[in-house]
Amino acid sequence: MRTQRSELSEADFQAVSKLAYDEAGLVLPTSKKAFVCSRLQKRLRQLKLGTFEDYCALLRQNDPDGEAERINLISALTTNVTQFFREAHHFELFGKEILPGMVEAARKGDPVRIWSAGCSAGQEPFTIAAYCLKHAPQLATADFRVLASDIDPNVLHHGLAGIYPENSLPDERADYFSDLIEATENPKDFRFKENVRKLIAFRKLNLLRDWPFSGRFDAIFCRNVAIYFDLPTQQGLFEKFGKQLKPKGWLFVGHSERVNLDTNKAFRSAGLTSYQRNE
Repeated sequence: MRTQRSELSEADFQAVSKLAYDEAGLVLPTSKKAFVCSRLQKRLRQLKLGTFEDYCALLRQNDPDGEAERINLISALTTNVTQFFREAHHFELFGKEILPGMVEAARKGDPVRIWSAGCSAGQEPFTIAAYCLKHAPQLATADFRVLASDIDPNVLHHGLAGIYPENSLPDERADYFSDLIEATENPKDFRFKENVRKLIAFRKLNLLRDWPFSGRFDAIFCRNVAIYFDLPTQQGLFEKFGKQLKPKGWLFVGHSERVNLDTNKAFRSAGLTSYQRNE
């Protein structure tokens, strides 16, 4: 058996970089070579492959094995760091500026839709659903849903289960969720109750591919996802979000992300990393 390489060759690094960009828009500059090598060494061990060249050959296979590994590649190269009530200022704005209009729309029988794009293990969509139920319990019986999507099926199953460690809740938020969660067999975990879980639909979705829905959203949360993309890809994504929002709909992005309002005329700035569609 060939000895596993400790280093990723430049040719193999470029092959991985191109595939990651083509598949998911991930930008991997040369400065990320050591990071990529470290992350993919784990995949080589799991797959019992001897070299990165073997791994690249697997990635190029046009069959179910190759397709599955391309998904695992993207999972290995992205960092699924998230938490409940991340960037709390977004929820303060949401409660003040957006939720009242959503409640009024629901009262009239209109559908109310929110999209958590790049939802990771589900903390964001559960925060959104819980926030809405706490402040507007009437939404529980309205045509109200949260779409939670991610490219990585390995994290989506956590969201589908709705089970999280107790220590994942900030101390100041523990009481906030108290009537929306329940105990599990593991005393160190909690689970969101069915009335919360049923409001959320988890779906595998690549943001750079076609989106399989035609309805528009009242708000889209896409936070700390565009940081993986180059500027043209970011701006193209934000333009698509604008088209997918209802008139006066809202877009929330991550703390280091910005919509270029000089080139994207669909939005206006409405707060820190918060944007509203103009029409």
